[in-house]
Amino acid sequence: MSAQLLFLDGNISIDPEICNGKPTLRGKRIAVQTILEYLAAGDSEADILEQYPSLNSEDIRACLACAARLMDGKYELARVA
Repeated sequence: MSAQLLFLDGNISIDPEICNGKPTLRGKRIAVQTILEYLAAGDSEADILEQYPSLNSEDIRACLACAARLMDGKYELARVA
């Protein structure tokens, strides 16, 4: 059994053995990144739920909350060359 990290009320998990350790929705092989890319491309929540009937509205909100949390950090730029 692999180690699994759950966050955002258990909707999003990170498991090194699922999707190469990318955050996924409830341990399914649906990456948070995939849902965010659909939203960025202009797909509606209804479009996504039609494409992925095992998901619900709460899952999509969890993806947005995950992205918001990642953007909440402090970032510093370092000159490389």
